[in-house]
Amino acid sequence: MLEQLKFYKLRHKTDQDYQVWQEGFHPQAILSEEMFIQKLEYIHNNPVRRGYIDDPAHWRYSSYRNYMGQPGLLQVKLLDL
Repeated sequence: MLEQLKFYKLRHKTDQDYQVWQEGFHPQAILSEEMFIQKLEYIHNNPVRRGYIDDPAHWRYSSYRNYMGQPGLLQVKLLDL
């Protein structure tokens, strides 16, 4: 079993010998307003959690500024929350 986990480890993972979880994204249907808000907050706050910026408004390509009533780089159609 360990040999399989070693074989399927991605080559760029140099800090580990084995890989248990498959990488990638897992699409989810947004079935409610509550789920939509949760996903939107995740998207807006992810650069902060990653340490790229201190405030979500500083991420240039985010819709966060649009939702805060500030101009953004891209035109965004706001959804009523």
